[in-house]
Amino acid sequence: MSVIRTEHLIKTYKTGDTEFNALDDVSLNVDYGEMVAIMGPSGSGKSTFMNMIGCLDRPTSGEYYLDNINVKNLSSDELAEIRNLKLGFVFQGFNLISKTSAVENVELPMIYKGIDEISRRKKALQALKIVGLEKRIHHFPSQMSGGQQQRVAIARAIVNDAPVILADEPTGNLDTKTSIDVMNFFVELNEKYKKTIVIVTHEDDIAEFCKRTVRFRDGKIISDEANKK
Repeated sequence: MSVIRTEHLIKTYKTGDTEFNALDDVSLNVDYGEMVAIMGPSGSGKSTFMNMIGCLDRPTSGEYYLDNINVKNLSSDELAEIRNLKLGFVFQGFNLISKTSAVENVELPMIYKGIDEISRRKKALQALKIVGLEKRIHHFPSQMSGGQQQRVAIARAIVNDAPVILADEPTGNLDTKTSIDVMNFFVELNEKYKKTIVIVTHEDDIAEFCKRTVRFRDGKIISDEANKK
C-alpha cells in the first residue's frame, strides 16, 4: 500500500518568455516501509520532486497523495499541519539552531504541535537515545561533530513519529566513515522502526543502502529498480 503516490506531476517554471518543465509527467508510488533513493544529475528534477512530496511546493498539474490524502488543494495552513504530522525532514546542512542544545533542537517540532513541556522532553530524550546521543543531550551544535549533528537532525525528524522521513543529501557534508554511520541509522529506522524513507543523493554508494533506486533526468523518471543486496 502506497504512502506516497504521485500521478502525472508536472512542475513548470518560467524564465522570461521561456517555460520549462522541472518535472515532466512524473508518476511514482512509494509503499509503507520502503527505503528509496532518488538520484540524478543537477537539474534532473530530483530536488523539485522532493519539494513536491515534502509539501513544500505545489505542482503545476497532476495529483499527489500522502498517506491517502490528496494534498493538491490544501491550504497553506493545512499543508503545514500535514508536514508536521506525516513528514520528518533531514537536510544536508543539518538546520540546527546554533544556540540551542541537542535536546532543545529535537523538541522544536513538538512545540509547533502544542505538546506540553514534560512530554516534549520525554519524547526528545527517547529520540536522542535511538540515535545514540543520550550522553550529548545538553551539547550545542558547535560542540558536536558533523555526524553527531546529523544524528540530532534525524532525532528531530522522528520525534513526532511521522511515518515518512525525507532526507535531502543527508551525507553531503560528511566524510566517508561518518556517512556510512549515518546511513546505518537510516537502515535501522527503516528496518526496526518501520519508517518509510526517501533519500535524495548523487552518490551511488549511499543509494546502495536503500532497497530501491529511482533515477531522474530532464524532469522524467528514466529508471526505477530494486537494488541488489
